[in-house]
Amino acid sequence: MSQVIVSGLITGSLYALAALGLVLIFKTSDIVNFAQGEMAMFNTFIAYTLMTKLGMPYLLAFVLTIIFAAIMGYLVQRIVIRPLFGSPLISSMIATLGLIMILNGLAGNLFGFETKNFPKMLNKNNIVIGSISIDPNSLLIILITIGIMFVLFYYFKYAMKGLAIRAVAQDPEAAKLMGISIDKVTMSTWMMSSILSAIAGMLIAPTTFLDINMMADVHLKSFSSAVLGGFNTFLGPVAGGFILGVVENLFGRYASLEWKTVFVFALIVIMLVVKPNGIFGKEYRKKV
Repeated sequence: MSQVIVSGLITGSLYALAALGLVLIFKTSDIVNFAQGEMAMFNTFIAYTLMTKLGMPYLLAFVLTIIFAAIMGYLVQRIVIRPLFGSPLISSMIATLGLIMILNGLAGNLFGFETKNFPKMLNKNNIVIGSISIDPNSLLIILITIGIMFVLFYYFKYAMKGLAIRAVAQDPEAAKLMGISIDKVTMSTWMMSSILSAIAGMLIAPTTFLDINMMADVHLKSFSSAVLGGFNTFLGPVAGGFILGVVENLFGRYASLEWKTVFVFALIVIMLVVKPNGIFGKEYRKKV
C-alpha cells in the first residue's frame, strides 16, 4: 500500500507540474492552451538535441532549453494568440488545437518519429525506507513541483509584476486604467507557461521515453488535475495532481488496471457535477 501511494505521488507530481502552466495562462486570459503538451514535447526534443548532437552537459542544455521555451512562448503569443485579441475565446482555443498538429508534425520531421531515451537529471541508486523504494529523480520532481508552486505563490502575492498579472486576471479594464499593459502581461504569462512546459517535459521524458506523443496522456491528466483541484488557483492543480496520481494508482493496483483511466475521468465528471470549481477553486466571476 505504501509503495503504491508513493508511486502515485510521484506520478501525480508530473501531472501537477504540467497543470501549472495551463492554469497560469487561464488565470490571465481565460484561454485553455491545448498545445501545452506539444510545446513541452518540442522543447524536450530541443534539450535532447543539444545533449546528443552538440554534446552539451545536462545542466547547460537544461538552461538553454528554458531560454528557447521562453522565446517559443513569446512567438506563440505574438503570432498565434495576439492577432485573435477581441475575438471570441473559442477562437484562441481552436488556434491552440491547430498548434498541436503543427508542433507534432514539425517535431516528427525535424527530430524523427522513433522513440528515444532521455537522460535523468539524477542517476543515483534508489532510496530505500522500510518497504518503500524511491527513485531520487522522482523525489527531485516532487520537490521541484512544490518549489515552483511556492515561487509562483510568492511572485503573484508580493512581486510588482506578479501583482500586475493578478490585476489583469481580476479586472482587465481596471488594470488598463491603472497603467498596466495587458499585452505585456499576457506575453509574460505565455513565456512563463512555456518555460514550465519545458521543465515538465524534461522531467517527464525519462519516465515515459521521448517521442512526439510522449505528452498525450500526461497532458490529458494534467488538465484533469487542474479541473479536480481548481482551475483558478495555483494550489489546486498541484493538489489535484497528487490526488489524481494516488487515486489512479490505488484503483489500478486493487481494482482494475485496464479501467484505471476510465475511473479517473469518471471521477472528474463527478467533481464537475458536485463542485464545478474544483476542491480548492474559488467561485469564478466572469470578466465583463
